[in-house]
Amino acid sequence: MVSAKARLWRWLLDEVVRAPVEAILHPSRYRLLWIGAFTFVGHLVIYGIWGHLIPQPYENPWVRLVMALLALIYVLPRVSRDPSSTESARMFSLATWIQLPWFFTWMYWMNGGNAVWLGSVAMMILIYYHATDWRLATLGLITGGLAGWATAELSGSPHGFTDPLANTVVIGFSWTMGLMLGFSGANLRRARLLNTLSTMGVMAHELRTPLATVNLMGDVLRNLVQHDVPEAKRKKLEELATRLQNLVRSMNRQIDTQISNAQLMRLPREQSLITAAELVQEVINQYPFRSSRERDCVQIHIQNDFFFTASRPLFAQVLTNLVKNALHALAAASTAPSPGDLRLDVGMHHGKGRIAVSDDGIGITLEQQQRIFEPFFSTQTGAGNGLGLTFCKNVVESANGRLSVHSQPGLGAVFMIDLPITPTVPTQVATPA
Repeated sequence: MVSAKARLWRWLLDEVVRAPVEAILHPSRYRLLWIGAFTFVGHLVIYGIWGHLIPQPYENPWVRLVMALLALIYVLPRVSRDPSSTESARMFSLATWIQLPWFFTWMYWMNGGNAVWLGSVAMMILIYYHATDWRLATLGLITGGLAGWATAELSGSPHGFTDPLANTVVIGFSWTMGLMLGFSGANLRRARLLNTLSTMGVMAHELRTPLATVNLMGDVLRNLVQHDVPEAKRKKLEELATRLQNLVRSMNRQIDTQISNAQLMRLPREQSLITAAELVQEVINQYPFRSSRERDCVQIHIQNDFFFTASRPLFAQVLTNLVKNALHALAAASTAPSPGDLRLDVGMHHGKGRIAVSDDGIGITLEQQQRIFEPFFSTQTGAGNGLGLTFCKNVVESANGRLSVHSQPGLGAVFMIDLPITPTVPTQVATPA
């Protein structure tokens, strides 16, 4: 029972709490334009059918007109230009909530739950689960249904339903099928992401073989300089061997990053006691800086050291990702990096341990800050795969911590890792009797 409860709790966290919410499923500019045009025309056509061709007990031309005009939100350039943006998601969610659960529930009650609107509500439920994340759809149906019912009561809806039990069964069945549709769609998208990440991990791992050959070439060059080679050539060969092996070391670090990213959805669960200051120092000492100037711009400040429990290899990769992003932000700035432009601070904040990675680079816009933790979103145009910060967020949250960012364009950025502190028992030192 304990094991089953643990698996259920883990599933709820992974599938419901931590899984990213996709407000617009299958986002596409042309799809939104098509939805907007279809909905606009559809409301006018349906009004003509239910209002005149096949008259229903209740129709309202003014509400139909408002619903038709509301559909134009989908075709607004600020929404359709970037469907994956936070603003687009909010406007889409609001318009869809009004168009589907609120409007359909209101009309259902105003028409006494007749066959036409019973079928319409059943289709609306399936459409809603197809259009947005199943969690948003479920919440929207509950709130929109209550709001639609309240609106109908205020509008003086009739109370004579012909067969309320049959209606309840039909709507319940549609809701169950909608949930199943949402679950299966979410599982399919998750499986595709897992397959993509696994392929990336395999490809990254396969690169180690040619890199090992390149590393051997560096050793061969070093051996050549031990023989009768002129001093000028010896220095050049030594320099070439060093550059080759530094390149291999840097590439192996990148491979480690990609393999870690491939574990994005299936993080190992091994835990160990970690000293924050020691981990930070170790990451910086082992980081493959491209130049001495790049290394000298990094400063470590230990205000209050602390212990926390997590996966040490994964947290080392988290700090490596944050340092790499900070160095990229510094490289994108107009001035050369100087000492203190990249800082790692270890301390305490509101009873929790904090590791902060700060840089004086180009900064991050507010719109980007709202999306940088999304899979496959990257601020580095033409570089990066958009998985590094998603991986970091998942690793930090797996340790019951929180990863946040504070930034202003042109003024740098601060990434803060807040972690619960693990108390340690002081080691008892035996004294001679």
